[in-house]
Amino acid sequence: MNASDWITRNVSRLKPGNITEAASAVGPRPLSERLEATLRRSGEALAPRALRRALVELQAVVDPSVSEVEGGRRAHDFVNWYAGRELDERRDIWLLMSERFAPDAQKLSSARDRHEAAVGTPDEGQAEVHLRRALVSPRARLLQRFAIEPDGMRFLVELRAQLLPHLKGDRRLLPLDAELEHLFSTWFDVAFLDLRRISWDSPASLIEKLIQYEAVHDIKSWADVKNRLDSDRRCYGFFHPRLPNTPLIFVEVALVDRISEGISPLLDEAAALTKPEKATTAIFYSISNTQTGLRGVSFGDSLIKRVVETLQEELPRLKTFATLSPIPGFRAWLGKHAGDMLARLDEKRSTELGRVVGSLPPTAERFLAAAEEVGGLDAKSPVRQLLLNAAAEYLGRATADGKPVDPVARFHLGNGARVERLNWAGDPSPKGLKQSYGLMVNYLYDLKRLDKHRALLAQGKVAVSGAIDDLFFPD
Repeated sequence: MNASDWITRNVSRLKPGNITEAASAVGPRPLSERLEATLRRSGEALAPRALRRALVELQAVVDPSVSEVEGGRRAHDFVNWYAGRELDERRDIWLLMSERFAPDAQKLSSARDRHEAAVGTPDEGQAEVHLRRALVSPRARLLQRFAIEPDGMRFLVELRAQLLPHLKGDRRLLPLDAELEHLFSTWFDVAFLDLRRISWDSPASLIEKLIQYEAVHDIKSWADVKNRLDSDRRCYGFFHPRLPNTPLIFVEVALVDRISEGISPLLDEAAALTKPEKATTAIFYSISNTQTGLRGVSFGDSLIKRVVETLQEELPRLKTFATLSPIPGFRAWLGKHAGDMLARLDEKRSTELGRVVGSLPPTAERFLAAAEEVGGLDAKSPVRQLLLNAAAEYLGRATADGKPVDPVARFHLGNGARVERLNWAGDPSPKGLKQSYGLMVNYLYDLKRLDKHRALLAQGKVAVSGAIDDLFFPD
């Protein structure tokens, strides 16, 4: 090979396309390597120089030599810059926060060793203090300074909402997520939240948020939302002082004279009003969290307790507190367990079902196909009866790690409610059919038995009514 050929071949390796291919072959560079680099590699959002500048500005925010006020001002400037960044660029910022502001590993190890050596001695208390201080990461102080500004809390909540979908793909972000969740669990403790009623007289901007965040039964119009805020309805939300115009979670309540069987009458804008002072039953028919960034921060159980106390004080005739709830995981669960349900039928029921679905013995495929025609199934239909049996098994016996597999059941049963009644065609909407073949369930909050029901759940047992117990297959 002559000199000319050698130069041509090796210069070609430096062309952008070939650099990209080489970079792809070795995978993404570690953050530490990117910070020391000169050139940006393909697939990297921020150039090394911009990444270093962002790190310097974050370090300036948490600089211990400046006051909290000055740190908050620097955080505010950084937020303004961050707001103009694309998602991939923001992801680089998350990596900086997650990896470059971790606790000092050497100090942490030393403090842990000191604490282990001091256990059982007079020095144990002081060693624990030392360990706790070592556990406080610069990352926590950084986030705390972002929270100083009036809009800082909203910034952090929205940052985590964007961060969450990326956790499975990049485990380097897990420490930042864990730090945010830990801080939020303190900052958004129910002791610091205000319970407020939302009515038709509330500001239009607040009512618009109900429309935006309603997660159970979509609000279709202003007439719809007015119906949900009428005199025989109540809507309450938890509010945080730093997010004053946004409910973190809200619950919609219907004041009626019996436990409701279906959602359509409750959403009927033409239905006659019930006089609140004569109502005996409060139906919680929709509970919606509004902030994805607060995932893992639980205040729904406290919301229900506070609302029950508020309603009892306002309307002493209320004696029954129950929900009308969706069963969001039932259809998917049955798709996997239909065969198990069929195997538990006795010979008579199996034969009756087989004749209806056109297969002796009945198969899971034929049964599930017949279940698609829920609108045409009368009360004596063997398909309908098996759907009810399966739903009872799903809500009352299907557990994972001792907890109900259905997310709504897990929430209400964890609060001490019991599974009270299944309602056929409770939600005939496309969403209801897709989730649970239109079935809905009532969870009853028996205020005298909440602790008993929670204790049962701790033992892996679900509290159910006699009507639900009758739907279970024999053991």
